[in-house]
Amino acid sequence: MTTTLRPTEPLQRNPDGTRSRRYQVCVNGRPVGDVHLDTHPVFGDAVARIALLRIEEPDRRRGRGTVAALAAEEVARGWGCHRIEAAVPADSGTALGLATALGYVVRNRNMDKPLGDTPPALPEGSVARPMTEAEFGPWSARNQEEYARNWIERGVPETEARVKAVNDNAVLLPAGRATAGMLFSVLEHRGTPVGTLWLSVTGEQAFVFDVEADAAHRGRGHGRTLMLLAEAQAVAAGQRVVGLNVFAGNTAAERLYDSLGYGTTRYFMYKTLV
Repeated sequence: MTTTLRPTEPLQRNPDGTRSRRYQVCVNGRPVGDVHLDTHPVFGDAVARIALLRIEEPDRRRGRGTVAALAAEEVARGWGCHRIEAAVPADSGTALGLATALGYVVRNRNMDKPLGDTPPALPEGSVARPMTEAEFGPWSARNQEEYARNWIERGVPETEARVKAVNDNAVLLPAGRATAGMLFSVLEHRGTPVGTLWLSVTGEQAFVFDVEADAAHRGRGHGRTLMLLAEAQAVAAGQRVVGLNVFAGNTAAERLYDSLGYGTTRYFMYKTLV
């Protein structure tokens, strides 16, 4: 049995500079699935993404997906790409196992949690207030630097990581602190600032973009309090689900989110092409 990729369209060159192409996965010429390969709109033309890899049910568990993924990597090498990425649904154990077996590494994952109708209360002595404009500038600079460093530490070249940090910030916060639907809060405990929260309450669910207990006040439960604050603000805004992103290797954060009842929805994985 020979598994190959058959193009179903010409190579697409998109207005944003990315490339993409769709393929049929064929076994001895018989279509058994689909692959959609493109390049990354932020990291650039040298980073490929497997946007879709689907094998029809009768042909699953026969190695078709493995061969299709390897063939997609060869196409990406032919495009001059040095890295390939994929988003894997958490409920697809087969896809996660395949990606892991092929050498893909989890960089980060999305998690979410359904919320009730009653906002959780903060612990005694803890209160939240809006971040001031004077606080926002230094906080934003630190946040952007930390965001870039997280990507650098997980295999993204420094130039690409810093471009992504700048671009993501521009897209998410076109009006800075005044951007609609974005809440920036400072948590105080008995009058002392101990942490910050950036929460979006727009779209289909609330989303925690950044949560951080100050270094001098860590290990005292303030991270948990900040997450309770995020849930309370989400409920107050009429949201019933709150999501977040956590980078692989941030063990303290992963344990906190697990303990609060957050569940993984997607894994974001990458592999260096040699």
